Amino acid sequence: MTHRIVSLIPSATEIVCALGFGDRLVARSHECDYPPEVARLPPCTAPKFDPDGTSYQIDQRVKAILQEALSVYRVDAHLLNQLEPSVIVTQSQCEVCAVSLRDVEQAACELIGSHPQIVSLAPDSLASIGTDIQQVAGALDASDCGRALVDQMQLLFERLRITAADPGYRPRVACIEWIEPLMAAGNWMPELVEIAGGISLFGEAGKRSRWIAFDDLCAADPDVIFISPCGFGIERTMIDLPALTSQPRWRSLKAVGSGRVYLADGNQYFNRPGPRIADSAEILAEILHPQLFDFSYRGKSWLRLADE
Repeated sequence: MTHRIVSLIPSATEIVCALGFGDRLVARSHECDYPPEVARLPPCTAPKFDPDGTSYQIDQRVKAILQEALSVYRVDAHLLNQLEPSVIVTQSQCEVCAVSLRDVEQAACELIGSHPQIVSLAPDSLASIGTDIQQVAGALDASDCGRALVDQMQLLFERLRITAADPGYRPRVACIEWIEPLMAAGNWMPELVEIAGGISLFGEAGKRSRWIAFDDLCAADPDVIFISPCGFGIERTMIDLPALTSQPRWRSLKAVGSGRVYLADGNQYFNRPGPRIADSAEILAEILHPQLFDFSYRGKSWLRLADE
């Protein structure tokens, strides 16, 4: 069967391409940008809020929409009808991160001709990311490719874990997923920190990220502060960083005093649960144990705040 695939979430687009079906994609979400060649595809989603502004302003806009029980994104059902997809990949994990399953099901009701199979992903851990990859592979009749990709990722994780265990030193890490208000990363992030040879503070593996107060950060006084806001690259993160660094007790934190505050591309890596979550583990390992790891991500995918 020759599939016609629509991906409505960036991680799914990467999964489809990693499985060798990039040439079968006929549309993408407005946020899908990797691999670069997907830019040729028409976007069939759009945000209902202005994505520009500070972290605080974006947070307030999204919360206002959700309080009215409305979706944060819209789906172009007319375009989908024209494209006649056989498979649509979406997600049900977070209505803020991407178009919701409910929106896709509503749009699919209008797809009279193609009756697409809807594959909904719900990643909240490294194991569930692997399950999602295999689910997409199964829908594309490529289960063997899915298993091979997951096996490759697990092998990389295990190699990192073994090497990172050698020093015997595990820094305490605060992973920040949003700057204002302050949010600590959960889901798969604590697992990535553990694989990379650290101890994750605040977040709990397999559970949603949670809001914290700056006082909580001060009380924990982490060895490392790792900042990778959801949807933000490094340059965008730098714009909002003063909301954190201008706090009166910021300079008294151990991580700040020792120069161990790091910014990373949360949009391309850590908040995108697809094949490049393996790259995310390498980035963290390179940051936490530079004497053991050098994958040449520094300056491209992460930087040390003290270097700025």
